[in-house]
Amino acid sequence: MSEETEPYVLDDQVGYLLRRVTQRHLAIFSQHIPEITAMQFACLVRLHQQGPLSQNHLGRAASMDAATVKGVVGRLEKLGLVTRAADPGDKRRLTVTLTEAGAALIAARYADGLRISAATLEPLNRAERAQLMALLNRLT
Repeated sequence: MSEETEPYVLDDQVGYLLRRVTQRHLAIFSQHIPEITAMQFACLVRLHQQGPLSQNHLGRAASMDAATVKGVVGRLEKLGLVTRAADPGDKRRLTVTLTEAGAALIAARYADGLRISAATLEPLNRAERAQLMALLNRLT
């Protein structure tokens, strides 16, 4: 190792730190909303706010790859929170729609979602929260 090269310290790596923050956030999430996962919540929010979507579009809207969204939607369907049906215009495309139970669940959990975000950011002051959110948005 040359003198110019800094040693690799795992605790100083962005991916490692983001993973630790994500783990903390998911623990907080599961305390507030135990019946579904954070990824399921994201899909339900997108469907609630945008209406029925193709499974592919839902995946993109919720930042999930095709295999992940397929599994998430399948589990939501088993819970009775969404339905999937072939698109009348393209039988190869699946359209995902909230059920009444899914719509009621997500509408009732929006306030919890806000509390989860606040709890995740709780160690930061107001200015630091705004700065972190701005920086994260720049990285997306």
